[in-house]
Amino acid sequence: QVQLAESGGGLVQAGGSLRLSCAASGRAFGASSMGWFRQAPGKEREFVATITWSGGSKYYGDSVKGRFTISRNNAENMVYLQMGGLKPEDTAVYYCAAEKGRFNTQPGVTPATYDYWGQGTQVTVSS
Repeated sequence: QVQLAESGGGLVQAGGSLRLSCAASGRAFGASSMGWFRQAPGKEREFVATITWSGGSKYYGDSVKGRFTISRNNAENMVYLQMGGLKPEDTAVYYCAAEKGRFNTQPGVTPATYDYWGQGTQVTVSS
């Protein structure tokens, strides 16, 4: 079992930066791939980024590639999403998600492959 809690969202101007944090509890964290997704009003949940259990591999959605960076600190049970070059279309609720711990080296990019979710944090980018 993994419990997740996001923080760090807020209002930022276009071109600005934010860092989202996800605090995880549960012994399985260190074996779990972790992902970030986002959902804007009226839209489906969208893949943003994922990182393998070791942090050795990272994958990004096309819309954020080159602007966002995912990282993790297994010693502190934390996952981060550094967002830069923010655009109004990045406005959404951002969710942290965890796969069940199984040392997966090919993490999923769809919501269905993730087993645990946080409550989300709102990010609003003004033009």
